[in-house]
Amino acid sequence: MENITEKKKSKPKTVKAGEKTAEKPAAKKAAAQAAAALKPEKAAPKAPKTLPLPEEKPVAAPAEKPAPEEKPALKPIEIKPVTPKAPPKVLFAASECAPFIKTGGLADVVGSLPRELKKLGADVRVMIPEYSAIPAEYRERWTLECEFTVDMGWRKQYCGVHALEIDGVIFYFLDNKQYFGREYIYGKFTSDEAERFAFFSKAVLEAMRHLNFYPDILHAHDWQAAMTIALLRIQYSILPDYGRIRTVMTIHNLRFQGVFPWETLADLLSLPWDCFTGDKLEYFGCINFLKAGIVYADWITTVSPTYSNEIRSAYYGETLDGLLRMRESTLSGILNGIDVDTWNPATDLHIAKQYSPEDISGKSVCKEALQREFNLDGDANTPLVAMVTRMTDQKGLDLVEHVINEIVNSGVELAVLGRGDERYEGLFSWATWRYPGRVSVRFEQNEGTAHRVYAGADMFLMPSNFEPCGLSQIIAMRYGTIPIVRETGGLKDTVAPYNMFEDTGNGFTFANYNAHEMLDALYRAIGLHHYMDAWTRMMVRDMQLDFRWTRSAKEYMALYDKLRG
Repeated sequence: MENITEKKKSKPKTVKAGEKTAEKPAAKKAAAQAAAALKPEKAAPKAPKTLPLPEEKPVAAPAEKPAPEEKPALKPIEIKPVTPKAPPKVLFAASECAPFIKTGGLADVVGSLPRELKKLGADVRVMIPEYSAIPAEYRERWTLECEFTVDMGWRKQYCGVHALEIDGVIFYFLDNKQYFGREYIYGKFTSDEAERFAFFSKAVLEAMRHLNFYPDILHAHDWQAAMTIALLRIQYSILPDYGRIRTVMTIHNLRFQGVFPWETLADLLSLPWDCFTGDKLEYFGCINFLKAGIVYADWITTVSPTYSNEIRSAYYGETLDGLLRMRESTLSGILNGIDVDTWNPATDLHIAKQYSPEDISGKSVCKEALQREFNLDGDANTPLVAMVTRMTDQKGLDLVEHVINEIVNSGVELAVLGRGDERYEGLFSWATWRYPGRVSVRFEQNEGTAHRVYAGADMFLMPSNFEPCGLSQIIAMRYGTIPIVRETGGLKDTVAPYNMFEDTGNGFTFANYNAHEMLDALYRAIGLHHYMDAWTRMMVRDMQLDFRWTRSAKEYMALYDKLRG
């Protein structure tokens, strides 16, 4: 064996260009051991885990078109049924209501509107005082619901509640003989009148808990019931059943407000002194019932759109225009309707002969019968002018007074039904004496006679100074009697002026409160009356107008729903 130490070291070879050197395996091994000695020692690596090989699957032949990926089926959306809002419970509070007791248009509204609301689904009830003048036919049918006492200052006053249901509407009559067992409906504006309707207002609120009927809406009408709204907010709203009640105040005539001494009412109704301020109940050192209702009501309505605008002005505002302008965002006008079943010439049993837009021949028979009843001398060709009215300044009778001679000398007959101020009763008494057979008057409020006047007249004169709505002109048109009116309030909303060039319109109007403008409108009506074809067309148009309560009732229902939220 050859000795390694004695082996001679060989010289390194020179590497030519392009020639690779081959390193001996022993040299490689020695270099690797030297490098390993310089590095720190590492833990021995773990043996790798042996993973199972996946099964081989046969490769499917590629399809001509890949199948769309199936998506999971969508679950149907669950739609929960919406629970409809329950019909509103509404309580009307008013001082009169047809057919039980009536002195004016307020009674017609309170008697007719609830029935239409009932048809729309409302649970509507009406409360009025139990006057001794209510006919026996209704007293025999009503039942006693409850009895309680009402605190009036230091006294406790009796109140009984009788109920009568008609056409699904429950009418309540609040009984106290001391206040309502009298020969009259309304008295003079004294402390006694204040006490009567202060009692009524408080009794309405007390009756709710004794009847266990808490309405969603308390709907008060005119000053006689306005204090119910104020008392509800001042004294009763802290009670849970009363606190949720919303209120509507309807102004039928702003002129009548119920102004009385503060000391009287503060004692009777236990009113706190902090209410006696200009922004609440105080009114020139007194208390104003209607103002109280306007201040505390959730919403205020009038009985025509035009009147709701007029009363915000100083001329029509009756000193409350500033308050009404302040509340104008919650003030609206809803036009009154009429009971088209009661006022229907096709079925009216009060008139001489029934007639309709399709056959108006009965109108001439009714005219002849009215001329006989009122002792008028004219014939079928004589224009017959009628008035069914309260005899007051509001109704424009001072205009009639100024031109009464010109009216009669124009060739018309004048039939007047109503009663009122001594001044105007004297005027028509004189005219009847001065023009016998040409002017005739009945100083009464008679429903049957009113029907015959509406049916028998050719024209209906209504020159009101102001008119919140007016029902007479609507009833007249229902009977084919052409209205002559001033353009104010509801008269403007219901009577479109005649246009001779287009043969349109349903009456004759004048704008300014002036006697001779009224006389000019009358002359224009008389002129058209000579042209019976055009006159007849206007009669038929008027009879076909729709003034049913349905439209108005829908507007009130929408308002009630708005207030309920």
